[in-house]
Amino acid sequence: MASPSVSGPPESLSRSWIASLFLQLVFYSLTSAEVLADFFDGDEFNCATPDLIDGPVTSAVGRSQHGLEAFKSHGACALSPSMKIDAPLLTADLNQVAAEARDIERLGYDGTFTFEGQHDPFLPLLLAAEHTSTLELATAIAIAFPRSPMQLANVAHDLNVMSGGRFILGLGSQIKPHIEKRFSATWSKPVARMREFILALQAIWRCFNEDEPLNFRGEFYQHTLMTPFFNPGASPSGPPRVFLAGVGRPMTRVAGEVADGLFVHPLNSPEFIRTTTLPALDEGFARVPGRGRDSFTINAQAIVITGYNDEEVAQAEMSSKMQLAFYGSTPQYKCVLDASNLGDLQPELNRLSKQGRWMEMAALIDDQVIDAFAVRCPPGDVARQLRQRYEGLADRVSIICHSQPHVQHPEEWKEVIAACHLS
Repeated sequence: MASPSVSGPPESLSRSWIASLFLQLVFYSLTSAEVLADFFDGDEFNCATPDLIDGPVTSAVGRSQHGLEAFKSHGACALSPSMKIDAPLLTADLNQVAAEARDIERLGYDGTFTFEGQHDPFLPLLLAAEHTSTLELATAIAIAFPRSPMQLANVAHDLNVMSGGRFILGLGSQIKPHIEKRFSATWSKPVARMREFILALQAIWRCFNEDEPLNFRGEFYQHTLMTPFFNPGASPSGPPRVFLAGVGRPMTRVAGEVADGLFVHPLNSPEFIRTTTLPALDEGFARVPGRGRDSFTINAQAIVITGYNDEEVAQAEMSSKMQLAFYGSTPQYKCVLDASNLGDLQPELNRLSKQGRWMEMAALIDDQVIDAFAVRCPPGDVARQLRQRYEGLADRVSIICHSQPHVQHPEEWKEVIAACHLS
């Protein structure tokens, strides 16, 4: 599929399209917590950063026993013959959530996910749980640090009960200015804090489900009081699964150590997953006896450029180029570009971004960049391309396609999703 020249968006695309795109870029970047170097404490998110967390999970915060049985029942193997496919639940109108969730399930998707942007990420999933029966439901992501582990433990517990075990609590750390200035919460040691946050969740759920006394004492969180009046009791489905968003080695290592799964950022390539993501996960797995790849889920977000006519293809390609340019301009993502020998692109993209020259940034995203970080093909070849790209690297894929074929051509797109399951 030829790449059109980039002098501006297709004529049919309006300012509202560009505004909508940038909202999506904020969703797919800031929620993963590893953007804009000036916002971080030190270099904790650098892909090459050495281990920043000393001691195994059997440290003073208490060993996590959560997960081994839950992992066995919910985890997916890297060589699973049927890759799971997810779709975003994007409607901002709670009155439309039920219909959209039913449509996503009807099209054959395995899961759907919300994000914490302009609206709460949990309320839509409650409605989706009520109006679907097989669809897995995830926050991708909910921001951890403005909340307490007890608060999230209760919400996630109730959603998992309501959905019959279909809920996945996806967490991210966001960035320092938002945590401190928007949420008026504490930002410090984000990698260590996230690790402890998940361990605290697991301790609370053991209290709920196994009647284990609540006695969690960590550096950032302490939970030592639980009376029968406030204990919801055991869930028939057990505790929720926890996925963590990560790019750099330290946060990815934490996911391997204490979470059930990892959300891979949309700026990804097979090379980066092989050389950075999987080794970091292995380092995390090694911290806990019995943990491994076969009891862990990798969810890769995949940028897909496709469409059923020239206008849709042009829209998807332009949007994807702007998305990739936005990510590529970020210093913390240079390591992802480096894995595909494209690191020299980052400084120029960063320079243009500081001048607001967005269309010029998109013009730098040529076929080589697209082929490294996106799938570009006709709809009928999407399943094969996704399988070829992520086989052995991911267990489920969240499709990001700006032409929205699942909305514009639902019956045709249903066949694509079915093919993803069979390929």
